[in-house]
Amino acid sequence: MPLPAPLPRWPPPEVNKVTSRLRELIQQLGEAIHESVIESEQIAGVVQDIRKHGFDVLLMLEATIGLNEVGSRDAGEEDASAEEGVAFTQNDLNFLKSLRISVEGDTDEETEA
Repeated sequence: MPLPAPLPRWPPPEVNKVTSRLRELIQQLGEAIHESVIESEQIAGVVQDIRKHGFDVLLMLEATIGLNEVGSRDAGEEDASAEEGVAFTQNDLNFLKSLRISVEGDTDEETEA
């Protein structure tokens, strides 16, 4: 019986442009998401309610972090995150805000304060 063909590498090597600093930032984002979940009073309350009903809870979450390389930007569009080479769309900011993750230079954050 012949061996199956090896699976292709993902992402392909030519597409993988993630620097060590970017890897570190992605790791920090994952840790921030984890901290947000374990510190959530709402999640803790629901878990406690489930335990009161006689069940043990195992919570496993998977976060997919997608990166899109941003092309050249107009000078008027630059923000604080662009200084580090990372730019967030409004959708990105809304998603992070829903996880209670703040981003320096977020104009919504400044107007709420």
